[in-house]
Amino acid sequence: MSRRPADPTLDPRARQLLRTLIGRYIHSGEPVGSQTLARHAGLDVSPATIRNILSDLEDAGLLSAPHTSSGRIPTAQGYRLFVDSLLQVRPLPEADLARLRGKLPAGSGTQALLGSASELLSAMTHFVGVVSVPRREQFAFRRIEFLPLDAQRVLGILVFADNDVQNRVIQTRRPYDASELERIGNYLNAHFAGRSMTDIRRTLLHELRSARAEMESLLAQSVELAEQVLAPERDDMVLAGQTRLMGLQELSDLERLRELFEAFARKREILQLLEKTVDAPGVRIFIGEETGLASLEGVSVVTASYRAGGVPEGQVLGVLGVIGPTRMAYDRVIPVVQAAADALGDAFRADG
Repeated sequence: MSRRPADPTLDPRARQLLRTLIGRYIHSGEPVGSQTLARHAGLDVSPATIRNILSDLEDAGLLSAPHTSSGRIPTAQGYRLFVDSLLQVRPLPEADLARLRGKLPAGSGTQALLGSASELLSAMTHFVGVVSVPRREQFAFRRIEFLPLDAQRVLGILVFADNDVQNRVIQTRRPYDASELERIGNYLNAHFAGRSMTDIRRTLLHELRSARAEMESLLAQSVELAEQVLAPERDDMVLAGQTRLMGLQELSDLERLRELFEAFARKREILQLLEKTVDAPGVRIFIGEETGLASLEGVSVVTASYRAGGVPEGQVLGVLGVIGPTRMAYDRVIPVVQAAADALGDAFRADG
């Protein structure tokens, strides 16, 4: 996880009190008072001194007091400082790593892997797991077949290198009979199997411009069908565990919860947020209004990109993450997200 420099205006005592207060609040969900901090912060100072420091932290916008004479709770700014410079993150236990690897085996097929990854993220954090679907044009295809449906519609069957099978209906400019479609499919399989969709479209167009006369007809027909069947589809994402947010104290406002579930249903806004982190190394964390989305102002989003082979230099395939309340155990969620990204990327190691 990339970190910003620690806030130079906080002395060691203030930093320790802030770390302890946020840790206690995440654990209990109750505002934390000076007496509690005096017992748990490990500082040899009086409750009065603690109250003064808390007042300074509140003036700095890092804490707020929800009720008069109550304890304090962290603000989004307080969580940000905590995550960037006060949080101690430990590696995920080996048992959890083994669980992730066991549930995300190579060769399972893309849809099965994405579904398993989102379910695991949700189960291991008790929040919402989200995984963006890799762009199809990043994968090579193994085989393609065309079947006539009616006068000007053809069914294209694509088998990708990651074992995913997709059926796409193509609208053609003229009728094709079964023998023509077989000839086009054989041509594409013989010349382009193992190459990416983007590469195939580019190469076909280039070859058509330089083809000999006897090849122009076959190439033109191949281009017409391939341009449609190999065209990029709209990116999407897989969600799991949305109902886990219901009943959480921090998300008890029904209107805010409704807005959040509407965002889940639309997917578009959350997908755009994930896309912001696609090239970012390590784990990225958005707290409250940092997401830039009104529907997510009351939650935190922890994300990491997953890469082919599960290695930093691998091709970026997509982004996964966890959506939950700002009062989440970041020290637990962060290593889960990073380990899940590594495991999911590793599951694609033989499928590129």
